[in-house]
Order: sequence, then C-alpha cells, then structure tokens
Amino acid sequence: MASEAPQKIAILSVYNKTGLLDLAKGLVKQNVRLLASGGTSKLIKEAGFPVEDVSAITKAPEMLSGRVKTLHPAVHAGILARDLASDEKDLADQNISKVDYVICNLYPFKDTIAKVNVTIPEAVEEIDIGGVTLLRAAAKNHSRVTILSDPEDYHEFLKELEKGEVTEKSRQHYALKAFTHTADYDSAISEFFRRKYAGEGEQQLTLRYGANPHQKPASAYVTEGKLPFKALAGSPGYINLLDALNAWQLVKELDAALDYPAAASFKHVSPAGAAIGVPLTSDERKVYMVDDIAGIENSGLAQAYARARGADRMSSFGDVIALSREVDQATAKIISREVSDGVVAPGYTKEALELLTKKKGGKYLVLQMDADYVPPPHETRTLFGVNLTQHRNDAAISPQNTFNSIVVPKDSAPLPESAQRDLTVATIALKFTQSNSVCYALNGQVIGLGAGQQSRIHCTRLAGDKADNWWMRFHERALNIKWKQGTKRPEKSNAIDMLCAGLTPENELEKADYERVFDDVPAPFTAEERKAWLAKLGEVAVSSDAFFPFTDNVFRASRSGVKYIAAPLGSQNDQACFEVAEKLGITYVEQHLRLFHH
Repeated sequence: MASEAPQKIAILSVYNKTGLLDLAKGLVKQNVRLLASGGTSKLIKEAGFPVEDVSAITKAPEMLSGRVKTLHPAVHAGILARDLASDEKDLADQNISKVDYVICNLYPFKDTIAKVNVTIPEAVEEIDIGGVTLLRAAAKNHSRVTILSDPEDYHEFLKELEKGEVTEKSRQHYALKAFTHTADYDSAISEFFRRKYAGEGEQQLTLRYGANPHQKPASAYVTEGKLPFKALAGSPGYINLLDALNAWQLVKELDAALDYPAAASFKHVSPAGAAIGVPLTSDERKVYMVDDIAGIENSGLAQAYARARGADRMSSFGDVIALSREVDQATAKIISREVSDGVVAPGYTKEALELLTKKKGGKYLVLQMDADYVPPPHETRTLFGVNLTQHRNDAAISPQNTFNSIVVPKDSAPLPESAQRDLTVATIALKFTQSNSVCYALNGQVIGLGAGQQSRIHCTRLAGDKADNWWMRFHERALNIKWKQGTKRPEKSNAIDMLCAGLTPENELEKADYERVFDDVPAPFTAEERKAWLAKLGEVAVSSDAFFPFTDNVFRASRSGVKYIAAPLGSQNDQACFEVAEKLGITYVEQHLRLFHH
C-alpha cells in the first residue's frame, strides 16, 4: 500500500497582515500545517485557527527582542531543499521537513524613514533580516516552493490551491514579485545610509534642487565606486549635471575621433555649439570676440571653445561648458568674461583654476571629470514611476568608418578629409542633441543646429537659419560695427543677431533700444545683399539623426551652402532625395546609425 503524502507546510511571517486570516483559513481548509512567528502567530491563534510557533521546528525560542525568529537551518533547509536524493538524505539525517509555502512581507522601512527627524537607531530597527532571508530563499527555490509577498495575491493563490496545485507560471510570477520586493527594500536602505554615511562628493552629491527650484530634495549618486567627477568650486543643480555629463561625452568622443582638443557649449540638454581646435582666422577671432585673448593662437583648446561658444552666441548665453583636455589660461580667460553656469574638464592648470574660481564670487561651477571613467553598459531612468532601461548608446563615430558609403554621385571620389571631419563633428553633436535634430558644420565646428523639433523639416530650417546667421556675421558690415563705449558683450551679441537675421526693429521704442548701442547704426541688409553674401557660403556638411523623409530637407540644406549630407536611409522617399541631391551637386552619404537622444 502506497504511503500517504506528507502534510504540506507553510511558514507565515508578515508585517502587513491584510488578508492574513482569510489566507490562514484557506490553508487550514487544504490541510496545510501552519508555522508562524511573533505577531503573525498571535493573530492567527486569536482567530481560532490551528497554528504552531516556528520554534516547534527550530527547537529554539525567539530571542534578542524578536531580532532572531526564523534564522535557523530547520527553516531554511526546509525551504531550500530540492527534489534531489542528496537533499532528501540531508533532510532525513537532520529530521527536517520540506516547506512548501512561504508567506512573508517586510518591516515598513520606507514609512519609518519618511517620518520627520527619524533617527538612525529608529531606522535600523526597521531593517528586516529574517523576512528578507525567507523571501530570497523561497524565491530562489520557486521551482518547488510558492512565495507570497503581496496580500493582493492571496485570493488567486487559494483558488489554485483548491484545484490541487499552484502552477509553475504562478510560482514564477510570485518569485519575481518577491525578488522585486527585496530589491526595492534594499534600495531604500542603501539610499538612506548613503545619505547618512557616504562622503559628500565621493559617492553622492547633494544638488541645489531638481529641474525646478520647488523640486527638492535632489541628489546625484552612484551605487558602485565613486562619482566620476568632483566639484572644485560651486554647487551643481540637476540641469547643470544633465548638461555637463552629456557635454563631456560629446567632447570626449570628438577628441578621440579626430585627435583635436574639443569643446562644447550646452544649454538645456542640447549643444548650442561644439567644435575642435582648428586654427582661427583673423576674421573668426573678431566674429567670436576673442581677438584680444593673449596666447589663443597657441591653445587648440581655447580656439575650440571660441568656436563652440561663438557659433551661436545667443543660445550659448548661460551655458555649461565641456572641454576635452586640461584647461589652460587662454581658455579660462574666454570663460571668465562670458556669462555661463559652469565648466567640466579633466583638469585645470593652476592659473586657469585661479581665474575660474573667482567667477561669480567663487560660486561658479567648476567640475573635474575622471577622464578614464567608463560608465556601465546599461542605463536606467524613472519616468512617472516607470523604470526604463536600455543599452547605453556606445556607438563609435569616426571619419574612417562612418562616412564611406557614398550613395550619390555614384562615381564620386572619396570624401575629402575636411568633409569627413565636419560630418564627424556634426554627427557626434547629434548623438547628444535632443531629437529630432539636424546639424550643419564647417571648419571643424557646428554652425547651425536644430534640436528637439517634432518635424524633420523644421529641424533643417532652424539649423539652416542659424548657419545663415553665422555666415552673415562674417560680412564686412557686421565685422566693422562701431560700438558705443561701455556696450556689454551680451548687448553686442543681441544687436549682431538682429542685424544678421534681418530682424532690425521698426517699432520706434524697440528701434531706439536697438540703436542705442551703436556709435554708427549699421544699415539693415537688403534681400539682395543677403542673397549675394549667402551665395558665398560653401562646403558645408549636414548630418541628420534619422532619415530625411522628404526632398524639402535637401532643398533647404542646399540654400545654406551644403555640399555634403550624411543621414540614415529607410524613407520611402530616399531615392527622390538622392536624385535632388545629385542635381544640386550635393554628395549624399549613408550614415548607418539612427541617433535619437532623449
């Protein structure tokens, strides 16, 4: 005669006792032996259901004021045992029975630390040890054991139990919940103690506030190792770090791809400008307002930042700066007199640091980046309580490997080095620009960038208009403006922008405000003058972070001197775009990477 199957065993240890008595009733109905600890056992007994204390199998009392209840081989061997002969022998030798169901949830650590002025000893007492061990052990062995950590699951569990068994799919679902429960619990504990014990600036950094002043508290932290940067001066805000960390990646990749010092000017998580240290002409020095910077001709980094800042001075106002190499005195001199929020670089000379730490009365943000830091391969962000994770965009862009698939003209010679360089600058800039985005580049620098537009053509127009504005600043009339003494640099930038964009005011009040900065008011550009000057702009490179869906993008790019276009393929209108480009004398290159960034 076959031996009767052993009675099933459940261990119950819960802080949240919602639904506990209904669950106990259902388990007893199915002839499950109940073992429970502490308050869980007390509540079930008072309700009149048969239950034993866990000590019935551990042969040891609860101790240390309840800190030790379930931590015992009789409990955990019973949970972790598999249906293996060797495990069965071990259990038999120690007279231990298998555990089939574990019902457990944890002390309210999050609720405790949310209280005002909670102390460390108070928080420590809410760190569950036995419960986490029960959850993890049962979840680990979920091929045999059912783990319930959420009272919402009790009803469906009992329905399955009444039918005879808990399905494998349900055990998997419950195990995932248990692992998630312990992970969330551990994260709350580590975050609490990180705030208490981690050295400020080592593993975490308290931020002034989040994206807006009312979004407090805010912090930056890493869960392993140290933060890859340190603040040498000033205190960063949330958006400062979004700009700094994106900008740093951009300049690091530009430097690696082209072997030139690189600079970026970032505003609101997109580059206002980016460039490498190609030597400046005398006109460029005037346009970028650096013709009086001593030693600039000997500093590739200073020339890179002059280009990055100077391409779109209006957008760069109040920027965060990224520099790929040690900051020298000439570069610091440019930074010191411009309106910006901060700078990130791998290092600073003594003279440069002295200049920068005096800016804003010592409150100017100066970040030093660990140039050897390599981030984890995956990145996670939380939006509206939902966690999103993806592989970090570590695609490498280089002139040698990214721009060698020329679509038209079919018999085209390889791209000249200058075109490869400029397409590299434009494409790496797009990698860190809010999408949709299109970028125009020339002379190793961004000259026009359209970021974050819902329509591709609006990106192309916005970037093209900026490129046109940039080029108009090289017109003799813009180069030779006579300013009234005492006119500030931002006022000059604004007046030049209005002149070159064809936006000189007609309203008398606004016109008076515009004209007050000039000793000799420059005449507005006529349509014919603009057309004639813009016709001299050429050899411009354009890159797009996704395909051009219509030919209007190609037509618009051509009006700003574009000679080279790089874009991913995949549009139904690819062929039409190719044909238009070829007729306009534009070389069209397939860029194999879509580079959306959000």
